[in-house]
Amino acid sequence: MDCLIKNKKPKDSKIVVAMSGGVDSSVTAALLSEAGYNVIGITLQLYDHGEATKKKGSCCAGQDIHDARNVADKLGIPHYVLDYETKFQESVIRDFADSYVAGETPIPCVRCNQTVKFRDLLSTARELGADALATGHYIRRVGGPNGAELYQGSDKGKDQSYFLFATTQEQLEYLRFPLGELPKAETRAHAERFDLSVSAKPDSQDICFVPNGSYSNIVEKLRPESIEPGDIVDCNGRVLGHHKGIIGFTIGQRRGLHIGGRGPNSEPLYVIRLEPKEKRVVVGPRKALEVPKIRIDQVNLLVGLDEIGRLEKVMVKFRSAMEPVPASVKLLPGEQAEVHFPEPQFSISSGQACVFYWNERVLGGGWIKRH
Repeated sequence: MDCLIKNKKPKDSKIVVAMSGGVDSSVTAALLSEAGYNVIGITLQLYDHGEATKKKGSCCAGQDIHDARNVADKLGIPHYVLDYETKFQESVIRDFADSYVAGETPIPCVRCNQTVKFRDLLSTARELGADALATGHYIRRVGGPNGAELYQGSDKGKDQSYFLFATTQEQLEYLRFPLGELPKAETRAHAERFDLSVSAKPDSQDICFVPNGSYSNIVEKLRPESIEPGDIVDCNGRVLGHHKGIIGFTIGQRRGLHIGGRGPNSEPLYVIRLEPKEKRVVVGPRKALEVPKIRIDQVNLLVGLDEIGRLEKVMVKFRSAMEPVPASVKLLPGEQAEVHFPEPQFSISSGQACVFYWNERVLGGGWIKRH
């Protein structure tokens, strides 16, 4: 492992590791400890212990805190559990619910990294006198002429760059990602080599605070007044059916509309727009999902002024699992931008992120606004 702290030997360096109780963060702590760094493990309790212990595949609560503590004991490193439940509720869960009510499709994992982890936890690491905060994300940090640069993880199947686009330049200077060059299989092999109790533990699945994958239950609990029935209409406003709440629909959805599924010309119908104020779900043919450009806000850039020109010809992702597509980005005042596509794209949802890439490098991104 290369030296992670410039001009300091590992034995003179203190690194805080965010330990979620999973394999990746546990191996991160183990590798750093093996390399001679002074490692401190910190686990965040983000939501109720009792609820978390009932849900497998979650993180940051219940059994996962217990697992992180066991790994720290095995490695002989100090370990602390911080109660961030209130911070998480305010910064992530409530934002998640409000976004769904507004007819958007939120990404709470980005918000969690943006706020609770890379803002609040990073601040705590600094207060402890740490030289860096390390995480188990599969993403690479590389030194560049304008400071640290962010790149996709070497294991493209595990790359998490989409979820870290909002990382600021200042945060990136302090962060370290020891697993960025590793394939997942090698991480598992390290866990077995270190004889960690979590070596065979499954990866976290779905959104950690959503029991059984039911987003609507969370929204209904936090914003019960927002779950109201309404109409399903076509592009001309003709009522085709009814729904029990717009939070049950996403842009591009075809199944589960319960309106026969086809329009007057026998074309399949898709959700093309959500109108929360009118409580309407608008459906239409696939062509109505075509989007030649989108507007994004809260734009975060990880490029120097001399590199801004690259934004005119980049690759972008507007869903985490998609292959990047060509686009040009035009910056606008107020941390906004327009993203233009040479070829129209389909099923773009407000509330998602649009992330810019130059080859494997992450140039930044922003949040997609309603279009």
